[in-house]
Amino acid sequence: MNRAISPPPTKRRKTTASTAAASASKPCDIKPARPPTLRIFSWNINGISPFLQPPIPSFFQATQDKSNLKQAQPPIHAASLRAFLHRHHWPTLLFLQEVKISAQDTKAQDARDRPLYTAHFTLPTDTHNARGPRGSGKVYGVCSIVRDGIADFHDIAVRNVDWDCEGRVSVVQVTCPQTRARLAIFNIYAVNGTQNAYREGHTGAVCGTRHDRKREFQRLLMHECRVLEAQGWDVLLAGDMNVAPDERDGYPKLRVFPHDHVVSRADFHEKLLEGGGDAKESGGLHGVDIWRKMHGEERRYTYFPRNREWGSSCDRVDYFIAGRRFWDKGCVKACGIMDSEAERGPSDHVPIWADVELKADAN
Repeated sequence: MNRAISPPPTKRRKTTASTAAASASKPCDIKPARPPTLRIFSWNINGISPFLQPPIPSFFQATQDKSNLKQAQPPIHAASLRAFLHRHHWPTLLFLQEVKISAQDTKAQDARDRPLYTAHFTLPTDTHNARGPRGSGKVYGVCSIVRDGIADFHDIAVRNVDWDCEGRVSVVQVTCPQTRARLAIFNIYAVNGTQNAYREGHTGAVCGTRHDRKREFQRLLMHECRVLEAQGWDVLLAGDMNVAPDERDGYPKLRVFPHDHVVSRADFHEKLLEGGGDAKESGGLHGVDIWRKMHGEERRYTYFPRNREWGSSCDRVDYFIAGRRFWDKGCVKACGIMDSEAERGPSDHVPIWADVELKADAN
């Protein structure tokens, strides 16, 4: 996979020693969340197929010669969304990115664990920019899995946005009827910047590169959030942002070449993070990277390519961004990264989580 901010080591800026290699053995257990806390998990699963059918190696496990194994391998959890939800104490929301199924594949969309949860898929319909292998449409796509019980205490609405046809954005809007507190939670698989052509959705005419589209995606996302905030909604972004925010978030180096990645990172800070200065003057969201805010200088990562030894090359590109008002009200209670090979499963990303509460604005 061509990662925008996850490059070969020769194109990264070196950072200091990392704890990534040791994280494989760290326990990832967290205590169950208690009401009124909403627990949100987000995970780029890099294709939902392994979760819907047995992997090919499973057919040979009975005859495997264990004497040929050089060393004990770390445990890998079975590719089961139901088991994932159970293992992590039935979170309120599970956001998945890169589900990689076709919008026409209704069978795959229905092959999910039904009890307790409802799955809402946002899949690509852009035939020019999201063709997938051999035009199958099995590329990108996000899925927002919502625990049914949340509707007993909150009003829930799930929608897409009208400015993205690549299956990259799903919005779960949660309202507390008692307090009228409102939170819009974005499930995001952001654009990966490359030199590949980006085509106009209706005509197919080339109108720039994927780098250009990445920056336009960031602008449109910022605008969507600002409109919601103006309407009284708090906002929380979650998912694979395809940007490592700074030097602390890439190991062994942060990507600085080609220069488009530096430009896109600066644009990301300007439009969505605190680097934009005063929100009213800059027009940016002025959002808060809650992991960095709550964990300071700690170096932890979320993207671990499968063709490299665990911890030898990794980036923090999956995280939560809280709108400034949501953060200032103290609505974010905790967050974490499940950085182990077991939790990575068949993907090349590990899950992340956050605990939040809805709070009405002070009168």
